[in-house]
Amino acid sequence: MTGFICIVTETLPAGLLPLISEGLAISPSMAGQMVTAYALGSVLAVIPMTIATRGWRRRNVLLLTILGFLLFNSITALSSHVGVTLVARFFAGASAGLAWSLLAGYARRMVAPEQQGKALALAMVGTPIALSLGVPLGTWLGGLMGWRTTFGLMSALTLALIAWVLVKVPDYPPQPAHQRQSLRGVLTTPGVRPVLAVVISWMLAHNILYTYIAPFVAPAGLQHRVDLVLLVFGSAALAGIWFTARLVEPLLRVTTLASLATFVLVSLMFGVFGQVPEVIYLGVAVWGLSFGGAATLLQTALADAAGDGADVALSLNVVAWNSAIAGSGVVGGVLLDRWGVAAFPWAMVLLLGVAFALVRGARAHGFTPGPRNAGSATVVGH
Repeated sequence: MTGFICIVTETLPAGLLPLISEGLAISPSMAGQMVTAYALGSVLAVIPMTIATRGWRRRNVLLLTILGFLLFNSITALSSHVGVTLVARFFAGASAGLAWSLLAGYARRMVAPEQQGKALALAMVGTPIALSLGVPLGTWLGGLMGWRTTFGLMSALTLALIAWVLVKVPDYPPQPAHQRQSLRGVLTTPGVRPVLAVVISWMLAHNILYTYIAPFVAPAGLQHRVDLVLLVFGSAALAGIWFTARLVEPLLRVTTLASLATFVLVSLMFGVFGQVPEVIYLGVAVWGLSFGGAATLLQTALADAAGDGADVALSLNVVAWNSAIAGSGVVGGVLLDRWGVAAFPWAMVLLLGVAFALVRGARAHGFTPGPRNAGSATVVGH
């Protein structure tokens, strides 16, 4: 539920852009900066906030992030000044950054080491649900009741989540001081940098297509069916999480390589037959299937590689992930302006090839062959 709220809060302005623009009497491009401010908050605040809260009990940190959503979504719903709104969005993004650095480790703490990958897969299910159902539903409600009401409903959902956490979610002690690693120490841990490099290259390829999906499907005559295309993607991504939950423990490396190779094949198919509607729908379904478990695979590999530094490593993952999202907007925009959407598949093949090579090369650390070593898998904070 926390992941669901993170994603819906981040992406809701995109669906409500005309309404927000009219309500705040600003241009659509200025209204779009609500997304930028959120992403900046995630990137800039996550590492210092993660390090600063390492000595706190874990449930208190989780509640801090959720309270951040309650406060800053409420301010967004009530604000009539664009400056106040952008500041609220920045700190909502900071709350999200801390949440994403915490969720994977928290999910891993709740179960035995040999179940950590499956637990993480289940914890990540909020993301595709948010993308496939939450954002379209929020956009529809915004048109029906106003965009401010939609953000108010997010705050109400957050209140329910706070109660749920207090009643149901177990608490854990902070990581002992002697186990806490510096940022530099985590970055130099074998396997951490290759996994982060895979995050950047894979997410760049994914988000070039996802960000510019509307112009990409236009040559196939699907410019008015973008909602259906995204629904197909989100539904397939849910199935991808289910498959990943079954495969992450015994076959993390193989599943990662297979997911990347599948996305390469889809990109090649788009490059050759991208004007055929049936190919678009089929390709989007397979793309979603291959992408659904990406967060689980990458965060599991990163946390395993980082060991005692897992929380800091996962905060670096937030920075890498959000930087790739921001970078995809720039790279995709340049490709679109200079060569058109026909260039997207070939750029994606290049980026995915880099990611595939990095996974192949990280046999000793990061993406090791065989089943995850349950004996050495880290339960952070124990």
